[in-house]
Amino acid sequence: MPFYDELIAATAVDRNNLFSAPIITDCLAGVASRASYLAFLGQAYHHVRHTTPLLMSLGGRLPDRLGWLRRAVAEYIEEEIGHEEWILDDIAAAGGDPAAVRASRPDLPAELMVAYAYDLIARGNPAGFFGMVFVLEGTSVALALTAADRIQLALELPDKAFSYLRSHGTLDQEHTQHLAQLVNAMTPEDQAEVLRCAKVFYKLYGDIFRALPTVSTEEAAACN
Repeated sequence: MPFYDELIAATAVDRNNLFSAPIITDCLAGVASRASYLAFLGQAYHHVRHTTPLLMSLGGRLPDRLGWLRRAVAEYIEEEIGHEEWILDDIAAAGGDPAAVRASRPDLPAELMVAYAYDLIARGNPAGFFGMVFVLEGTSVALALTAADRIQLALELPDKAFSYLRSHGTLDQEHTQHLAQLVNAMTPEDQAEVLRCAKVFYKLYGDIFRALPTVSTEEAAACN
């Protein structure tokens, strides 16, 4: 079995735990609020804006045995640069305040995930960063397009409020095929680190979703 298939199988429980986050189950059921969607976009901005800096750091930290990955990292940078601006545009189209989001600090779960990624590249095995790529892109492919359709239907927002979800859902379908080729070509030791980090990032990314407000939590807060 190719390693990528082993990776999918070995992280099934972790993936299901992330997908069971209340805001995800609500959105897939067509239950959403403008506040929860804007909160999601705000936290997405705070981690997506680090994608290019993280990739640039990764390219400079790859050891000789992983030097063959630099071209792929450069391609990722070219494709990912500036995507945080798409999110700010979506926030504006959904009735939010992009300037306030840009000036804000991330919530703790998003800050911890980004900090872990930087630390992994700086002090750990940089191959593990591809565990983060696996989690974020795999989650996008599995959920983004469906979630965008159902949130839009529930909130009656314009298409231009969903450029991030829809563009990433489509783009990441291509990326997952490329990622499979990359991780399949790694040594068993580096593959083991990809798997370990994928499990960590499923937890960290899931914490971001679990901290987001849902319709039920908003209603409970309104009653207090």
